[in-house]
Formats: sequence, structure tokens, C-alpha cells
Amino acid sequence: MLESRIDKARGCAEKHGLDAILFFNLSNVRYLAGFTGSDGVFVAGRGACWFLTDSRYTTQAAREVTGCPTIEYRVKLDGIAELLAGQGLRRVGFEAEHTTVALLTALTAKAPAVEFVPIGEELTTLRTVKDAGELDLLAETARIASDALLASLAGLRHGVVEREYALDLEFAMRRAGADDKSFDFIVASGERGALPHGRASEKHVASGELVTIDFGAVYGGYHSDETVTVCLGKPDGRQREIYGIVKEAHDRAVAAVRPGVSFRELDAIARGFIEEQGYGAFFGHGLGHGVGLDVHEKPVVSPRGEGVAEEGMVFTIEPGIYIPGWGGVRIEDTVAVTADGCRLLTRVPKELIVLNP
Repeated sequence: MLESRIDKARGCAEKHGLDAILFFNLSNVRYLAGFTGSDGVFVAGRGACWFLTDSRYTTQAAREVTGCPTIEYRVKLDGIAELLAGQGLRRVGFEAEHTTVALLTALTAKAPAVEFVPIGEELTTLRTVKDAGELDLLAETARIASDALLASLAGLRHGVVEREYALDLEFAMRRAGADDKSFDFIVASGERGALPHGRASEKHVASGELVTIDFGAVYGGYHSDETVTVCLGKPDGRQREIYGIVKEAHDRAVAAVRPGVSFRELDAIARGFIEEQGYGAFFGHGLGHGVGLDVHEKPVVSPRGEGVAEEGMVFTIEPGIYIPGWGGVRIEDTVAVTADGCRLLTRVPKELIVLNP
């Protein structure tokens, strides 16, 4: 499995006439080498590959990294420079979006004989098509998170502090098997629902309010991302109206997912419907984003999104309406593209959930 992933990196090196590509980003390192620690470098050469780390992780690397030698360094840049010189690697690519100017300057000083070449889009999309093992992990991660949300909703009642509910949800997720949470949960009730990134606050949830909950788990290194908007008590007419518009936009976009559809088209399907209902000015963000070893990764599903959906891609569909002074609704599922459509990985039903206040 790792060999096929490394072959993608090697193909990129060959395309650009490189001797090798340096990977510093730990998500890419994990993807290519299987290493789960917090410090290491992967070098994908056209004929061989190497993993470099320090003495803290050599024992761990011996268990996790297969298919290439592990090299221990005392000083990271010295170790990289010695490898490049020893292997005669003279034209080396690096992750343009994950390498700082300071790091590149220092690396160039250590290896002046090497030409370092920035590689951008091709490396950011290296992980966009998931293999079978990744899809299984993503499905399990989403199941853990969805089950935890459903188990926790009984605690969402009048007077509960948003932060306290978010903590209860995190505990439920951990009990269900999550290794971590994907991000700081959004719990935005009442008027705070107009904040697309309204992290859980000290506000008390009140009867009659909509509550938007954006949550996710981490399991086996992979993330989930899901949003539900629930109503605490019987919803009024406008709440039902706004929810119904967002739900229809969500459903239309999900139904349109298939190999070959452009990300811009998917965004336009949901956005166009919301605009037709008169709420286009209140949907400002893109429709979705990729999910995998990072909770936000390529592809970008937005008016500026490049490319088309491919079988094995995983991304979110998350339209919303956010009205200052009133509140908001967002509905989000994570989908995996199949040969003839898509399947939902997230599992909370998206009909409006009405809770006892």
C-alpha cells in the first residue's frame, strides 16, 4: 500500500526532472512512510527512499516505517544535507506550501550544491484520492463521531453552557473510541448561529433556539467533519423555512456528486438554490473541503475550486445560511465518491432534530 503511495511521489519527481522530493509535512510523512511521531523527514528518490528522524523516534520508526531505511540524525538539517550529498542528489523538490522561507534558507546554506525546487499543487493533491484502507478508517472515524453526537444530545437542554456541552460531546467521542477531536467544536446557539466559526462559548443555550454543532473525531490518524443544526423546542415558521432551504441545497449537492462533476458545479448547485430563495447574501463560504489525514485538505469545493471529483475522493458538503441578529443553519456531511455517485460517511440524520427543552 505504501509503495503505491510512494510511486505517486516518484512520478512527480520524474515529471519535474528531480532526483528526489523532501517531505517535511507530517501528514505527508505519515501517508508515505507510516510514521506517526512528531518529528521526521521523508525523502522520496526516483530509485530509493529514506526516512530521517532523531534518537527519540528511532525505536518507533523501526516498528512503523517499512520499505526504506531509517537514518538517525543529531541535527535535522545536517542529516538531510549528508544524505543528499552521500546519495548524489543534486536537484531536489520540496513542499512549497509547507516549507517556510527560514527553513529553505537554512537548508540551502547546509547544502549549497543542491538546487531546491518548489513543488506546489501536485504535492497538495497527493492524498486526494483515498485507497481502500483510508476509506475504511474514514468511515470508522465518522461513525465514532456521529454515534457520540447522537448519544450526547440528551444533555443539550435549556440553560446548558455551550462550552459544557462541547466538553460532554468530546468525552462521548473519546468513550466511543476516538483518539482525539478534529478541531475545537463549534456550538453556536441563537444569534451566535450567524457565526460560521462560532466556537463554543460561555453562552447559555435557551429554549426556542437553533443550535449549530460542528464536530469531528480523529481515529487512526484520520479525521471526520460533520455539522448538525438542532432546535431546542418546537421550531417557529422562519426556523423551519431556513432549515428547509439549507437542507434542500445540501441534498441537491449530495445527489450531484459523481466522478467527473466539477467542484465549481457542485458549489453552484447548492449556492444557486439558496440564491433563488433570496438568501444568497447569507452564504459566504465554500461548499466543502477535502477530509483525510488533515481535517481541511484538498480538494476545495467552492466557486474557485479547481478540478473534478474522482472515485475515492472524500470531501464535505456543507451549505449554510447565516443571518446577523437572527442566527443560522449549517448542514454538513462528508461524502466518499463512488464509481456512480457517492456514499455518506457521516451518519447523523439531517432531518431537523427537535429536542425537548
